[in-house]
Amino acid sequence: MFWAYILRCKDGSYYTGHSDDLDTRIAQHQSGAIPGHTRSRRPVTLVWSESFQTRIEALETEKRIKGWSRAKKEALIGGDWERLKSLAKSRDKTEPPSTSSG
Repeated sequence: MFWAYILRCKDGSYYTGHSDDLDTRIAQHQSGAIPGHTRSRRPVTLVWSESFQTRIEALETEKRIKGWSRAKKEALIGGDWERLKSLAKSRDKTEPPSTSSG
């Protein structure tokens, strides 16, 4: 089993990743064992995850979500499928691009 996931960091930014051991990976982010975006933005909170049969599916999902706007990530996190569909159909030209990593 493989996972794609989104963490909300202390500063409100989002981090998107993938793993084959979600609990261990989140603990690594929480402890600061993983260098990068989350290390200086702890604590982190898991706000979304989905399981996949293959690593490639999880990695592709991670990459896709990393390219999304903050609004689209928040629609996914909130389970707001109508908003997610709306944002996917046409990008709101007034929405600023996401400045957070992942």
